[in-house]
Amino acid sequence: MSTPGEITWLLAAVAKGDAVAFERLYGATCAKVYGVVLRILRRHDLAADVMEQAYLQIWRDAGEYDATRASPLAWMVAIARRLAIDAARGPQPPAADSEAEITEGSVPRHELTDGLKQLLTCIGRLEPDRQRMLLLAYYGAFGREQLSAKLDMPVDLLRASLRRSLLEIEQCLKS
Repeated sequence: MSTPGEITWLLAAVAKGDAVAFERLYGATCAKVYGVVLRILRRHDLAADVMEQAYLQIWRDAGEYDATRASPLAWMVAIARRLAIDAARGPQPPAADSEAEITEGSVPRHELTDGLKQLLTCIGRLEPDRQRMLLLAYYGAFGREQLSAKLDMPVDLLRASLRRSLLEIEQCLKS
């Protein structure tokens, strides 16, 4: 994880509309924020929705972060926690058949956090351009053609690079 100073710097860049800084901020903080949200909601599907809402709010409100009031990660976690509590208090949609509700002890928090940390470490070992491509492909919800146009890269090269990146991550996770 990045230092509080680095996260503060990333938040300042995000406040100016820097999308690359936002990707880096997400990569540096999502494991911690997701752990908090999942602990409150106990369902991956709901946690994913709240994470999206939280990071959208962080994107919009980054300029309002005040380092004299809280650490940057505490500020981000507070946003996500509030949204998760609101979601938990609201009507709960039924869990999808493939999405079992998390019960106490079914996924120990330390294992989930360690797995996410390991995944982020493996992603962090990729070249910065490949990190960006991978994060845009999977979290930016871009199709291949859209991502190809955004990155000014032929679709076949994009597909091969994504496949190679995923294989490297898979090998990293096995080691």
